[in-house]
Amino acid sequence: MNAFNIKGKILDLSTAKVMGILNITNDSFYDGGKYLTEKNILQKTHQMLNEGAAIIDIGAQSSRPGAKPINFEIEKERLVSTTKLLKRNFPSIIISIDTCNAEIAKICIENSADIINDISAGEMDRNMFEVVANYNVPYIMMHMQGTPENMQKNPQYQDISKELFLFFQQKIKALKILGHQKIIIDPGFGFGKNLHHNYELLNNLQLLKKLGFPILAGISRKSMIYSLLDTIAENALSGTTAVNTIALQNGASILRVHDVKQAVECIKIVNFAKSCEK
Repeated sequence: MNAFNIKGKILDLSTAKVMGILNITNDSFYDGGKYLTEKNILQKTHQMLNEGAAIIDIGAQSSRPGAKPINFEIEKERLVSTTKLLKRNFPSIIISIDTCNAEIAKICIENSADIINDISAGEMDRNMFEVVANYNVPYIMMHMQGTPENMQKNPQYQDISKELFLFFQQKIKALKILGHQKIIIDPGFGFGKNLHHNYELLNNLQLLKKLGFPILAGISRKSMIYSLLDTIAENALSGTTAVNTIALQNGASILRVHDVKQAVECIKIVNFAKSCEK
């Protein structure tokens, strides 16, 4: 499935799209604390849409390594108020809600959110599959070994690509039983993976493509880039572009990024290069 009907709007993933990150948090690893006022939220969203973002992904809780869960009411209030704000100001916007909580997902969908982005693929809340199936919304399910609090404490795999293929195969089966097939797969770069795990996954995205659903690559400014380059997240834009290029060449359909303009340009170049193949 490469196209999703979202309340009459078509999200066509036959060509790659950009998802812009809007972190309304105090403590996200790169941009925590930058977008906490209505003015800053609207300015950032306007910029990302103008630069070509097809989706805006709102997160109210940091999932950086070591992050602890926040209060239910705080997460709900942040997400609902921001969704309402953006829908009022940008009526045609497609909003993704980054949450693991099924009740919050339900409330956000009822307040005009379009997509649910779950970093736990239903592992943290067993009601999540039922919610997305009942409301028939596109569902991004990500693989994570452990939780944000402990995921980077010596992650282990025998064969990471095969294990993720089987993981997603089981999740897809469970969703299909509920009659739901609006699915997007996120390998979860940096979520319970070491440096070698991340790059092995990056090289093997074509295996996950065999599952028959679009792949989201969320690599923007992560430690798999800046630790390899011996720098910091603030200096990892060029590295992000390089890794996004590899992801696109290996089959990614969505790039989830902090820097929309550069990702849109990356897609344009990769698509043009492909069109010139003989």
